[in-house]
Amino acid sequence: MAKLKNIVKQLSEKDFKEIYDSLMESNAEKSAYLLKALRERQLSDSKIMVELEVNANAYYTLRSRLNQKIEEHLLQQMESPRTDILRKVANLNEVLFTKKKTISITTLKKLEKELLDYDLASELTVVYKSLKKLNIHSPDHFNYSQLYNRHVAYMLAVDKAEDLLAEYFKKYGNFFLTGDETEKLGLTLLMKEMQNVAKLYESHRLYIYQSCMGIFHKLFVEPDDNLQHDGESIEDIFAHAQKIFDTYNLDPLYFHLNLVFEFLHLEYYNHYKVYRQAEKYYEEVNDAAGSLLVNYNTYTFPAQFFISRLERSLRLGTEKELLGDNESLLADIEADPQDVPKHLILTIYKALSCYYADKYDEAAKLINSLLNEVSLKKYPFIQMEVKALLALLYCLMHDFELFNQHSNSIQRQIRLFGKDECENVLHFLKILKTATSEAKKDKPKKIAAIIPKFKEIKVNYFSPTSFIKMDELFIKKLVALESD
Repeated sequence: MAKLKNIVKQLSEKDFKEIYDSLMESNAEKSAYLLKALRERQLSDSKIMVELEVNANAYYTLRSRLNQKIEEHLLQQMESPRTDILRKVANLNEVLFTKKKTISITTLKKLEKELLDYDLASELTVVYKSLKKLNIHSPDHFNYSQLYNRHVAYMLAVDKAEDLLAEYFKKYGNFFLTGDETEKLGLTLLMKEMQNVAKLYESHRLYIYQSCMGIFHKLFVEPDDNLQHDGESIEDIFAHAQKIFDTYNLDPLYFHLNLVFEFLHLEYYNHYKVYRQAEKYYEEVNDAAGSLLVNYNTYTFPAQFFISRLERSLRLGTEKELLGDNESLLADIEADPQDVPKHLILTIYKALSCYYADKYDEAAKLINSLLNEVSLKKYPFIQMEVKALLALLYCLMHDFELFNQHSNSIQRQIRLFGKDECENVLHFLKILKTATSEAKKDKPKKIAAIIPKFKEIKVNYFSPTSFIKMDELFIKKLVALESD
């Protein structure tokens, strides 16, 4: 919320009035009141909620919509001059066929300067192509030919960097679900290829693309590696990227990529367990979580935020609140079974939100739908984990027939891969088997003895069972099964 307040306070009088009037005209009085309250009054969130007569969820939705409205207005202001430039480029033939040569060259040179400011390589090639033609009998012809060739090559380099970025995060999804060393090597090679492309030109756009990949790589793939931007630390990269965003503040792409860097800031502080700093970015990313997940898959790995959200709730002891938050958080997110890693992570997040709200039936339905919608044959260890989670839910639902079916299926997979490869799932299953066994003597003590063995096993792939809080309440719920 802090950032929204700052944005509102920094709006010009003209922008503030236009946004306020627009909200009033569209009958969004509560949003208009919130806008005015944030700008003119020093009220806490709880006071504003009382005055607006809304609950926490409704207030969360209200401020998200206000933030979106402000962003849309500011983006429109940004795009106006840029759109004007693009229109001029599109109408260049009118100038070339109707104006004198000197006027045409002057117009093109002015356009060149504006396009360089926006770093629009594709449009610059059109300008240089025209300047090259107009100077066919002049010594400048060679210079413009070189500039044309250079910007065609630069345009291709930018396209290549965008493709590398998208490919990297697609490949990371597979690595995240498998921990496979070959996948990891592939990610490192993509990282090196991105560095090579970025070195070809002094380009702030290539630097930003390289930073999106580089920071993520250092946090999640090779945290102890030496792959740096010419010796830059992650904090230096953040500072450099922010300077670029401030310098090119009219660039619509940078306007949107700010969210990616807020997300990377959050994950950076989470990685180093500097949670107080992480909280500064959590709220802003949380407000835009739906947009991040839907629209930013080729610039980062947004599903990681939902894992961080789970970890945060378990750390703060607020896991029971997850389900209530999901109504507004996930309102605009549609299922995408074709993107298996994202779909799997989001489904597990939803299922665990239900689990912590004691809605075991809903959680089981979500996981069963996942298993029916997507094939997890490529990810056998994840498949075991998901089935183990389902087995726990059937235990708590007292459906022991389905529990036995799933536990037998898991045991067959364990025999196939070997106990040493599946120790974490094996211990998880032992906990459930102990809970459902007919022997009642010292059952809580036996379960409590297995839990540390489960917790000490660390795996290098996404592990849904690791998000089960194995405390006294967990043991108590499992032991209660014996009374049935």
